[in-house]
Formats: sequence, C-alpha cells, structure tokens
Amino acid sequence: MRIRAVDLVDVFVYLVVLGLFTQFLPGIITESFFVSLLTAVLFKLALEVIAVLKTRILDRVRAARTAAGKTLNAALLMVLGAGSKFVILWLTDLVFGDAVQLGGFFSVTLLIIVLMLARAGIRLLIDRTRPRDGSA
Repeated sequence: MRIRAVDLVDVFVYLVVLGLFTQFLPGIITESFFVSLLTAVLFKLALEVIAVLKTRILDRVRAARTAAGKTLNAALLMVLGAGSKFVILWLTDLVFGDAVQLGGFFSVTLLIIVLMLARAGIRLLIDRTRPRDGSA
C-alpha cells in the first residue's frame, strides 16, 4: 500500500479537528500530542474502511432489483452508519486504553461528522488550487 499526499493531509486534518475537540469538549481527552497523532492515524484507517463498506452497500442498494433487496441493503447501510461509531469507540479503547477518551456515542458522532466535513472541505480546496493543465 502506498501512502499518498492526500492521505497525509487527511491525517493532519483529523489531528487538528481532534485537537480542537480535545480543547473545547471536556469529554474528549488525549494524553499527549503523539497519542493524538496516532489517534488521527487510527481514524484515517477506520474511516477509510468504513467508506469502502459504505460504497459497496450503496452499490448493492442501486443494483437491487426488488424492494426487499433495496430495503435490506438500506437497513444494512443504517446499521453501518450507527455501528461505525461504536467500532471507532471500541478500536480507540482497544488500542489506546485510558490514554484517549472520546466521550460517548453523541460526542464521537459529532467528531466523525466534523472529521468528514473537514476532510471534504480540504479536498475541495486542494482540487481548486491544483493546476488543470497537469503542470504540477
């Protein structure tokens, strides 16, 4: 697997967002900058896997021929949406233990929404500033 520049940008965006949440939400705690950086890397890995799963399920929803197939896959998408927050909480606890606390379901949901919005915003910014003629 090759690390791309955009992957590093994602990690740094996640690090900044996590730092801001740590600063302003008392339920979110990281022991040090290094632990925050490792947490941002964990978020990157977990959110990439979740995004791939979401894309596959959406493809299955579009490909389903019956209403039952569409409903089942849509329900699976909803389970993934809610379950992914629990997976991130569990992974963070498994890897970092008491060194990182992400609060509860609602704070981690807000954190993930802001992470994804920040990632999308930075990617839009990068795409706008990239030369279109392929010179850079």
